[in-house]
Amino acid sequence: MNAADVRHILDTIGAMFPDARCELNHSNAFELTIAVLLSAQCTDATVNKVTADLFRKYKTPEDYLSVPLEELEQDIRKIGLFRNKAKHIHNLCRILLERYGGEVPHEHEELVQLPGVGRKTANVVVSNAFDVPAIAVDTHVERVSKRLGLAGWDDSVLEVEKKLMKRVPRDEWTLTHHRLIFFGRYHCKAQNPKCEVCPLLDVCREGKKRMKKPRSRKNKEEA
Repeated sequence: MNAADVRHILDTIGAMFPDARCELNHSNAFELTIAVLLSAQCTDATVNKVTADLFRKYKTPEDYLSVPLEELEQDIRKIGLFRNKAKHIHNLCRILLERYGGEVPHEHEELVQLPGVGRKTANVVVSNAFDVPAIAVDTHVERVSKRLGLAGWDDSVLEVEKKLMKRVPRDEWTLTHHRLIFFGRYHCKAQNPKCEVCPLLDVCREGKKRMKKPRSRKNKEEA
Protein backbone atom coordinates (compact mmCIF):
# COMPACT_ATOMS: atom_id res chain seq x y z
CA MET A 1 0.00 0.00 0.00
CA ASN A 2 1.43 3.36 -1.02
CA ALA A 3 1.19 6.73 0.70
CA ALA A 4 -1.60 7.92 -1.62
CA ASP A 5 -3.78 4.93 -0.67
CA VAL A 6 -3.20 5.59 3.02
CA ARG A 7 -4.06 9.25 2.57
CA HIS A 8 -7.25 8.29 0.75
CA ILE A 9 -8.29 5.99 3.61
CA LEU A 10 -7.52 8.57 6.31
CA ASP A 11 -9.30 11.39 4.50
CA THR A 12 -12.36 9.26 3.72
CA ILE A 13 -12.76 8.05 7.30
CA GLY A 14 -12.08 11.57 8.50
CA ALA A 15 -14.92 12.91 6.36
CA MET A 16 -17.24 10.21 7.70
CA PHE A 17 -16.37 10.80 11.36
CA PRO A 18 -14.90 14.30 11.71
CA ASP A 19 -15.89 14.55 15.38
CA ALA A 20 -14.59 11.17 16.52
CA ARG A 21 -13.38 11.27 20.12
CA CYS A 22 -12.90 9.18 23.23
CA GLU A 23 -16.38 8.02 24.27
CA LEU A 24 -15.41 7.07 27.80
CA ASN A 25 -16.69 9.81 30.11
CA HIS A 26 -13.99 11.31 32.32
CA SER A 27 -12.86 14.66 33.71
CA ASN A 28 -9.17 13.98 34.43
CA ALA A 29 -6.33 11.53 33.81
CA PHE A 30 -7.16 9.46 36.90
CA GLU A 31 -10.78 8.93 35.89
CA LEU A 32 -9.71 8.10 32.34
CA THR A 33 -7.26 5.49 33.60
CA ILE A 34 -9.96 3.85 35.72
CA ALA A 35 -12.47 3.98 32.84
CA VAL A 36 -10.09 2.41 30.32
CA LEU A 37 -9.14 -0.28 32.83
CA LEU A 38 -12.83 -1.10 33.26
CA SER A 39 -13.44 -1.12 29.50
CA ALA A 40 -11.45 -4.29 28.82
CA GLN A 41 -13.88 -6.81 27.26
CA CYS A 42 -16.73 -4.39 27.97
CA THR A 43 -18.53 -1.73 25.95
CA ASP A 44 -17.91 1.97 26.53
CA ALA A 45 -21.65 2.44 27.03
CA THR A 46 -21.70 0.00 29.95
CA VAL A 47 -18.59 1.55 31.47
CA ASN A 48 -20.15 5.03 31.29
CA LYS A 49 -23.26 3.79 33.10
CA VAL A 50 -21.12 2.40 35.91
CA THR A 51 -18.71 5.33 36.18
CA ALA A 52 -21.57 7.83 36.37
CA ASP A 53 -22.06 6.71 39.98
CA LEU A 54 -18.51 5.48 40.57
CA PHE A 55 -16.88 8.84 39.86
CA ARG A 56 -19.32 10.62 42.15
CA LYS A 57 -18.41 8.31 45.01
CA TYR A 58 -14.66 8.04 44.38
CA LYS A 59 -12.65 11.17 43.53
CA THR A 60 -9.10 10.18 44.50
CA PRO A 61 -6.94 7.07 44.98
CA GLU A 62 -7.47 7.48 48.73
CA ASP A 63 -11.23 7.20 48.23
CA TYR A 64 -10.92 3.82 46.52
CA LEU A 65 -8.62 2.51 49.24
CA SER A 66 -10.93 3.72 52.00
CA VAL A 67 -13.50 1.01 51.28
CA PRO A 68 -13.23 -2.78 51.49
CA LEU A 69 -12.50 -4.58 48.22
CA GLU A 70 -15.92 -6.23 48.40
CA GLU A 71 -17.65 -2.85 48.39
CA LEU A 72 -15.75 -1.74 45.29
CA GLU A 73 -16.61 -5.04 43.63
CA GLN A 74 -20.31 -4.36 44.18
CA ASP A 75 -19.94 -0.84 42.79
CA ILE A 76 -18.60 -2.22 39.49
CA ARG A 77 -20.43 -5.56 39.43
CA LYS A 78 -22.13 -4.75 36.09
CA ILE A 79 -18.69 -4.77 34.44
CA GLY A 80 -17.24 -8.01 33.11
CA LEU A 81 -14.40 -9.46 35.21
CA PHE A 82 -15.37 -7.02 37.97
CA ARG A 83 -13.54 -8.89 40.76
CA ASN A 84 -10.19 -8.82 38.97
CA LYS A 85 -10.72 -5.21 37.96
CA ALA A 86 -11.54 -4.19 41.54
CA LYS A 87 -8.25 -5.75 42.68
CA HIS A 88 -6.38 -3.93 39.92
CA ILE A 89 -7.96 -0.62 40.92
CA HIS A 90 -7.02 -1.08 44.59
CA ASN A 91 -3.45 -2.04 43.72
CA LEU A 92 -3.15 0.74 41.13
CA CYS A 93 -4.33 3.35 43.64
CA ARG A 94 -1.89 2.09 46.24
CA ILE A 95 1.01 2.41 43.81
CA LEU A 96 -0.09 5.89 42.70
CA LEU A 97 0.04 7.03 46.33
CA GLU A 98 3.31 5.28 47.16
CA ARG A 99 5.28 6.27 44.05
CA TYR A 100 3.60 9.17 42.30
CA GLY A 101 2.03 11.35 44.97
CA GLY A 102 -1.44 10.17 44.01
CA GLU A 103 -1.07 11.39 40.42
CA VAL A 104 -1.18 9.38 37.18
CA PRO A 105 2.33 9.31 35.67
CA HIS A 106 2.76 10.93 32.27
CA GLU A 107 5.31 8.47 30.91
CA HIS A 108 4.14 5.48 28.89
CA GLU A 109 6.85 3.27 30.40
CA GLU A 110 5.58 4.02 33.90
CA LEU A 111 1.92 3.61 33.01
CA VAL A 112 2.35 0.07 31.66
CA GLN A 113 3.84 -0.97 35.01
CA LEU A 114 0.58 -0.19 36.80
CA PRO A 115 -1.83 -3.07 37.63
CA GLY A 116 -4.44 -3.57 34.93
CA VAL A 117 -2.77 -1.10 32.58
CA GLY A 118 -1.46 -2.60 29.35
CA ARG A 119 -0.03 -0.98 26.26
CA LYS A 120 -3.44 -0.08 24.84
CA THR A 121 -4.62 1.57 28.05
CA ALA A 122 -1.36 3.50 28.38
CA ASN A 123 -1.67 4.75 24.80
CA VAL A 124 -5.23 5.94 25.44
CA VAL A 125 -4.20 7.76 28.61
CA VAL A 126 -1.12 9.54 27.23
CA SER A 127 -2.91 10.59 24.05
CA ASN A 128 -6.18 11.77 25.59
CA ALA A 129 -5.04 13.03 28.99
CA PHE A 130 -1.57 14.34 28.17
CA ASP A 131 -1.79 15.15 24.43
CA VAL A 132 1.04 12.80 23.49
CA PRO A 133 0.51 11.32 20.00
CA ALA A 134 -0.28 7.60 20.22
CA ILE A 135 -2.31 4.92 18.45
CA ALA A 136 -4.08 2.53 20.78
CA VAL A 137 -5.10 -0.67 19.01
CA ASP A 138 -8.37 -2.10 20.27
CA THR A 139 -10.57 -4.68 18.56
CA HIS A 140 -12.08 -2.08 16.20
CA VAL A 141 -8.74 -0.59 15.15
CA GLU A 142 -7.26 -4.03 14.61
CA ARG A 143 -10.20 -5.28 12.53
CA VAL A 144 -10.44 -2.19 10.34
CA SER A 145 -6.68 -1.98 9.79
CA LYS A 146 -6.54 -5.56 8.60
CA ARG A 147 -9.61 -5.33 6.38
CA LEU A 148 -8.32 -2.19 4.67
CA GLY A 149 -4.83 -3.60 4.21
CA LEU A 150 -3.14 -1.17 6.57
CA ALA A 151 -1.86 -4.25 8.39
CA GLY A 152 -1.49 -7.96 7.63
CA TRP A 153 -4.13 -10.55 8.51
CA ASP A 154 -1.72 -12.38 10.82
CA ASP A 155 -0.18 -9.31 12.45
CA SER A 156 -0.20 -9.14 16.23
CA VAL A 157 -1.73 -6.13 17.98
CA LEU A 158 1.74 -4.67 18.47
CA GLU A 159 2.58 -5.19 14.79
CA VAL A 160 -0.65 -3.43 13.79
CA GLU A 161 0.27 -0.51 16.03
CA LYS A 162 3.78 -0.25 14.56
CA LYS A 163 2.50 -0.35 10.99
CA LEU A 164 -0.07 2.35 11.68
CA MET A 165 2.59 4.51 13.33
CA LYS A 166 4.74 4.11 10.23
CA ARG A 167 1.96 4.84 7.73
CA VAL A 168 0.09 7.61 9.55
CA PRO A 169 1.69 11.05 10.15
CA ARG A 170 2.61 11.40 13.82
CA ASP A 171 0.44 14.47 14.37
CA GLU A 172 -2.57 12.43 13.22
CA TRP A 173 -2.01 9.36 15.39
CA THR A 174 -4.51 10.19 18.15
CA LEU A 175 -7.22 11.46 15.80
CA THR A 176 -6.75 8.44 13.52
CA HIS A 177 -7.14 6.14 16.53
CA HIS A 178 -10.51 7.72 17.34
CA ARG A 179 -11.69 7.72 13.74
CA LEU A 180 -10.75 4.08 13.17
CA ILE A 181 -12.70 3.15 16.30
CA PHE A 182 -15.78 5.05 15.11
CA PHE A 183 -15.45 3.53 11.64
CA GLY A 184 -15.27 0.04 13.15
CA ARG A 185 -17.94 0.60 15.79
CA TYR A 186 -20.57 2.27 13.64
CA HIS A 187 -19.79 1.28 10.03
CA CYS A 188 -17.31 -1.56 9.50
CA LYS A 189 -18.79 -3.81 12.17
CA ALA A 190 -17.47 -7.26 12.92
CA GLN A 191 -20.56 -9.23 11.88
CA ASN A 192 -22.49 -6.94 9.56
CA PRO A 193 -20.22 -4.34 7.97
CA LYS A 194 -21.95 -1.85 5.69
CA CYS A 195 -19.95 -2.88 2.62
CA GLU A 196 -22.72 -2.03 0.16
CA VAL A 197 -22.57 1.67 1.05
CA CYS A 198 -18.90 1.91 2.03
CA PRO A 199 -16.86 4.61 0.27
CA LEU A 200 -13.73 2.51 0.85
CA LEU A 201 -14.98 -0.63 -0.86
CA ASP A 202 -12.52 -0.05 -3.70
CA VAL A 203 -9.54 -0.54 -1.35
CA CYS A 204 -11.07 -3.05 1.08
CA ARG A 205 -10.12 -6.67 0.45
CA GLU A 206 -12.65 -7.94 2.99
CA GLY A 207 -15.44 -5.85 1.49
CA LYS A 208 -14.71 -7.01 -2.05
CA LYS A 209 -14.81 -10.62 -0.90
CA ARG A 210 -18.10 -10.14 0.94
CA MET A 211 -19.75 -8.38 -2.00
CA LYS A 212 -18.80 -11.24 -4.33
CA LYS A 213 -20.54 -13.85 -2.19
CA PRO A 214 -23.60 -15.33 -3.97
CA ARG A 215 -27.01 -14.63 -2.53
CA SER A 216 -28.48 -17.30 -0.31
CA ARG A 217 -30.90 -19.87 -1.77
CA LYS A 218 -33.74 -18.23 0.15
CA ASN A 219 -33.02 -14.87 -1.45
CA LYS A 220 -32.82 -16.46 -4.90
CA GLU A 221 -36.20 -18.12 -4.44
CA GLU A 222 -37.74 -14.83 -3.32
CA ALA A 223 -36.33 -12.96 -6.36
